Amino acid sequence: MSVMNMLEAIRDALGIALSVDERVVVMGQDVGKLGGIFRATDGLSARFSDKRVIDMPLAEGVIIGSALGLALSGLRPIAEIQFLGFAQQAFHQIVQQVARIRHRSRGRFAASMVIRAPFGGGVRTPELHSDAIEAQFAQAHGLKVIAPSNPHDAKGMLLAAIHDPDPVLFCEPLHGYRFVKGEVPTAPYEIPIGKANVVREGKDVSLIAWSAAVGLAMQAATVLSAEGIEANVLAVRSLLPLDVEALVAAVQQTGRCVIIHEAPLTAGFGAEIAATVAKEVFYSLQAPIERVTAPDAPYPLAAAEQMFMPNIDRVVAAARRTLETE
Repeated sequence: MSVMNMLEAIRDALGIALSVDERVVVMGQDVGKLGGIFRATDGLSARFSDKRVIDMPLAEGVIIGSALGLALSGLRPIAEIQFLGFAQQAFHQIVQQVARIRHRSRGRFAASMVIRAPFGGGVRTPELHSDAIEAQFAQAHGLKVIAPSNPHDAKGMLLAAIHDPDPVLFCEPLHGYRFVKGEVPTAPYEIPIGKANVVREGKDVSLIAWSAAVGLAMQAATVLSAEGIEANVLAVRSLLPLDVEALVAAVQQTGRCVIIHEAPLTAGFGAEIAATVAKEVFYSLQAPIERVTAPDAPYPLAAAEQMFMPNIDRVVAAARRTLETE
């Protein structure tokens, strides 16, 4: 085992994939000589050459379109988009080409490729950089969407994504790149896509989150525990496919549900989870489902960021509300 932050775990996974499979290539803006804007690919170009760690132009549509072509030729490209908000520049390529290629070709072609992109707030970025738009890709059927919250999950899920026969959008928590650390096996391993993880056991209320919001849920659970309220924390990890079985088990255990995410409230992926919970475990619910999210507004300038993002106080208050019905 080794203690790594998120960036180190991701870089480790990329290095392993490049080492064991000559079909793997990494591509994106500044991923080569610079080592990526956050240094996620630092040193990989020197190790594996610029033919396998490829600097691309500032054109997200070109990056994803080129990656699709390479995937169709039999390679396994890993394309980096510097921020998930910029993936909208490649929305056509991702949703209408990458995600649908197996269906459109009636199974003749598949795109085994990964699109890496950081997202989320807490780092005072300019506009468009922190937007949490993961739900916008939730209807891109044929695409898998995953969002790990810690280094252990990041390495294992990235390796699983690279080996998956279908395209995967790998959403990385921007705030957790250097701040979130944990023990990570040095050997290769995979965490199955589509499986949520209970990161804290509790009997009173279920806190459901993904990406950086999992850390927020854990902090809120500590505050609640001091009040005698034991929260169950479920890290969703995979939005598509969604682990409905784990959601059902979590909410049946407590009868109360708080969903936390950094995207705005309306049409955020939390709405899909709430609808799923309401359908599957309606008679187990002891209180209305709560959602703690960003407001329905554009992402603000850095000075107002903390007023925009979900915080511990809001999560704790939402959990308390679910218990007021007793």
